[in-house]
Amino acid sequence: MSGLSTELAALKYTAKVSESNTLQTFGTGGGRDRLQAMESITNLAALATEARNPLTEHIDELPTLDMLRLINEEDAKVAAAVAAVLPQIAEAVDAIAKRFGEGGGLFYIGAGTSGRLGVLDASECPPTFSIPPDLFHAIIAGGDTALRKSSEQSEDSPEQGAADLAATNFSKLDTLIGIAASGRTPYVLGALAHARKLGALTIALTCVPNSQMAASADISIAPVTGPEILIGSTRMKAGTATKLVLNMISTGVMIKAGAVYGNLMVNMQTTNAKLVDRAQRIIMAATGVDQLTAAKLLTEAGSIKTAIVMQKLSLARPTAEAKLAAHKGNLSALLHQKP
Repeated sequence: MSGLSTELAALKYTAKVSESNTLQTFGTGGGRDRLQAMESITNLAALATEARNPLTEHIDELPTLDMLRLINEEDAKVAAAVAAVLPQIAEAVDAIAKRFGEGGGLFYIGAGTSGRLGVLDASECPPTFSIPPDLFHAIIAGGDTALRKSSEQSEDSPEQGAADLAATNFSKLDTLIGIAASGRTPYVLGALAHARKLGALTIALTCVPNSQMAASADISIAPVTGPEILIGSTRMKAGTATKLVLNMISTGVMIKAGAVYGNLMVNMQTTNAKLVDRAQRIIMAATGVDQLTAAKLLTEAGSIKTAIVMQKLSLARPTAEAKLAAHKGNLSALLHQKP
C-alpha cells in the first residue's frame, strides 16, 4: 500500500467511526487498535462550531427586532476573528502569488457551504480581473449539482476528495486551499493528502483551532468564530468569516499580480453597459480626462490598461500594448518604473 493510500484508508476509517460512534465499527482488531481508532475520532461535540451558544438559547422567544439585533451582534464578532489571523492570510497571499508567477493556479475544495463559498470566489475572479478561467478552480463534494441541492453525505470520502482533485490535472506548481469550518472533513483531508504528496502548496481554511486539516497543511488559517447563532449552522458566522478570508486571498493575490492600479480594477472586462461606464470612469480617474475622451480612448485601445498607457505616455496602441507585455501586463510596474 502506498503512503497516500494508507493515509486515505486511515481517513476513511476515521470517518466511518465518527459517523456511527460505536465500538461495533472498529473492526476485528485488538484492544490497542480499537483504542487508537477511538483516539483518532474527532469529537464533533467538542468543536467550537458545534457548541451551543448561550447568548442565543432563547432567540425563538424574542421580538423580531431583538432577534435580528442579536444576530447582528454575533456577526460583528467575525471581523475580529479574521483580524486575528491576518499574518497567516498574508503568508498565504505571498506564497500563492509566488506560485502564480511560476505558472501555478489556485484550487479551492470543500463540501457543503464551504465548497459553495469556494465556487463563488473562484467564479467571480475571471470577470473581475480579466484572467483565464483556469487560473482559479473550485471543487465541491458532490459536483456542480451540490451547489443547489444538498449533498452533504459526499463529504465522508477522502478517496473521492483525492480523486476529484487528481481529475483536474492538479500539479506541484499549484496551490490547494482546503475549506471546512470544522477542520475535519474527510473529503477535504483526502484532497490535502493528495496535494501534499505532489509537493504542492497546501492551505487549510477552518474556523476552529488545532484541527486535523491544520496539521495536514503548510499554512493554517483559522479565524475562530465560536458557537453559531443556531447550533452547528456554519453557513452563518463561520461562513461569513470564510468569505472574508477568501475575498482577501483572491484580491490580495490579484493586486500583487498587477491586476489593479491604485484601487482601480484595470483588468476588468467590459461585458455590459454598466461595466463600460465603470471602465470609462476608471480611465478618467487614472488619467484626468473627461468621460467623452475616456470613451474614445477605451474604443481605440480595446482595454482599460492600454487606454491608460496610451494617454499617460502619449503612445499609439501597438506601442502601449508592447510596453504592457514587457511588464507582464502590470500597469503599476510600467507607470512607476524609474527612468
